[in-house]
Amino acid sequence: METRLLDAARQCCDRWGISKVTVDDIAAQAGVSRATLYRVFPGGRDVLFAALRARDVGVFLAGLDDDVRGATSLEDFVVGMLVGATRRLRADAHLQLMLASHPGEVARELGIDGLANIVDQVATVFGPRLRRFLDAEAAVDLAEWVSRMVLSFYLAPSARLDLADVDQVRAFVARFILPGFSGIVGPGRAQ
Repeated sequence: METRLLDAARQCCDRWGISKVTVDDIAAQAGVSRATLYRVFPGGRDVLFAALRARDVGVFLAGLDDDVRGATSLEDFVVGMLVGATRRLRADAHLQLMLASHPGEVARELGIDGLANIVDQVATVFGPRLRRFLDAEAAVDLAEWVSRMVLSFYLAPSARLDLADVDQVRAFVARFILPGFSGIVGPGRAQ
């Protein structure tokens, strides 16, 4: 039932935008009563949308984890995160639709309201994975920086650097990112 309601919420958002969707809209789209929705999501609309965001971020991070799984160096890992995340954001049909029809809502969800949560989730998932190459504090810092950079470039693309272009990103990372972490790469860890 939870999946059914979350899918219905997604369809309603695609149709009207997040700010205009009501509990009644979601219940009707799912073919359930309002009471059923409140049984599954006791806090109603806000709790349901928080669950939808958590599901979306979880799916996104699992895919990104697949993108960097084979990285054997810090450079490959960071390039994989930047390129993979950018490509996944650009390929997300729902996100593209929302950005075209409700850019303010997307900016708020990915920036003002949601950025801290997204950054925390990325740091939680990728900080430990970066420990192969960096000490614990630097790993979390780098994971946070990557998430902030990807979202910034997604919401305000650059004419100078395309984060979906592997060659451009590799050159950028080698020139500007790796030197900043060269002094804190742990002993015995490959850069």
